[in-house]
Amino acid sequence: MKTHAVRPHSYVRIFIIAVSALAAVKSVTFAAEPAATYRGDSRRTGSDGKAGPASPNVLWVWKSTHHFIAAPVASQDHLFVSGLGGFNVPLLARLNVDPKAADRVAWIKTTPYLKLPAVSSPALHDGKLIFGDGMHQTDGAILHCLRADKGRMAWQYPIPGNLVHLEGSPTVSEGRVYLGGGAAGVICVDLNRIRLNDKEMEAAAIEKLLDAQWATLQAKYEEDKKKNPDFAVPPSEDDLPKPSPILAWQQGKDKWHVDAPVAVAGDRVLAASAFLEKEKVGDRALFCLNSKTGDIVWRAPLRVNPWGGPSLSGDLVVVGGSTIGYAPQQLKGARGAIAAYNLSDGKEKWKKDVPAGIVSCIALTKDLALATATDGKVRAFDLQTGERKWIYDAKTPFFAPVAVAGSVVYAGDLRGVVHAINLADGTAKWKLDLAAEPVKAPGMIYGGPVLHNGRLYVATCNLEGPNARQPTVVVCIGDK
Repeated sequence: MKTHAVRPHSYVRIFIIAVSALAAVKSVTFAAEPAATYRGDSRRTGSDGKAGPASPNVLWVWKSTHHFIAAPVASQDHLFVSGLGGFNVPLLARLNVDPKAADRVAWIKTTPYLKLPAVSSPALHDGKLIFGDGMHQTDGAILHCLRADKGRMAWQYPIPGNLVHLEGSPTVSEGRVYLGGGAAGVICVDLNRIRLNDKEMEAAAIEKLLDAQWATLQAKYEEDKKKNPDFAVPPSEDDLPKPSPILAWQQGKDKWHVDAPVAVAGDRVLAASAFLEKEKVGDRALFCLNSKTGDIVWRAPLRVNPWGGPSLSGDLVVVGGSTIGYAPQQLKGARGAIAAYNLSDGKEKWKKDVPAGIVSCIALTKDLALATATDGKVRAFDLQTGERKWIYDAKTPFFAPVAVAGSVVYAGDLRGVVHAINLADGTAKWKLDLAAEPVKAPGMIYGGPVLHNGRLYVATCNLEGPNARQPTVVVCIGDK
């Protein structure tokens, strides 16, 4: 993901990325814990596999002053959203998804704990939220792990360096976390090996120790309030020791620029690196790495930057690309491409040029590759041959990827319109304009819609454009 500083009347390049995990190279299926993977599975479907809403029925709306750059992450009872507020203030929130919930917000994490912008979706794994911070105008970043139930810190992993930022979400697979770190290349840390005060300890023992120290800090605060309430300072997690996982390996440091999500398939890690024209750094290529060691297995050069990262289906790796990033002022003249490569050796199987930018990932079904583009079209290509099957024209540019389940494709455009499209032929099923009733909140959709338990979740962003600095929304659409 690539972003620029947020300033009035300047556009922002933001590349929404998240997480991906797989168990085997030859067989790609839904993961047991979909929220630990980018958009639900390595095919980037944005779905738990259950069919979505048949009509645009809005179940609830949560309004905010933060801008939701990344796609939401859904679990059984909660929705996790990362946002960006004024002065780049970060936000990570856990929302209750029950339409009848008395309190929509379960908890919110922001400053002072989060010190850098957080512009990606978290990975949800084993009751933990794992996410990185930083964006293009910041140097150095931290990989965070929070306990999903209360948002309390579990550990941190600092990654220093110029042009180092964790704009993409991590991939969790077989006890390891894989992620791109901008100029840090690709990083792999071991979830099962955590240090505290230079001593390796069990995660459960570390959590118990942190809980005890937190309780001590809280007790002292309560005592101080009784003695002198005007000067009592509430405790901060900065007052706690910072456990850190052990680095397993790092590849491409200061040579690549990996802002896109990596994907893991058995003993393979797929990473897409960009070349930054302004800084003249990076290597525009798709890399296949050994998941255990980080060694390069093969490299495939790319003609345009792969901001959305790789998608996997069986023995195929599909990557989209664009001459522009998330930059609305550069829409005119944008060009893109979509290509498929053999997972085994990186040889190109097919490639199609597109007269528009493809800045998001490609969603894959059994037979199709589904790509949104900056010319306002959703295109479906035959997964094996690259032959175009259909085009849906929304007449408004797309930055976000689609979500797909059953017989329907869901897409959100830059005018804040959600489109439900027939998977078979690309014809329209229904539309929901978030600027109109019942939502009445105009905004742009940057992060892809997400399907979970038959409901569709969409979040908006108003960093720039005609509705700049206006309220944003997280919307739940469902039949019940």
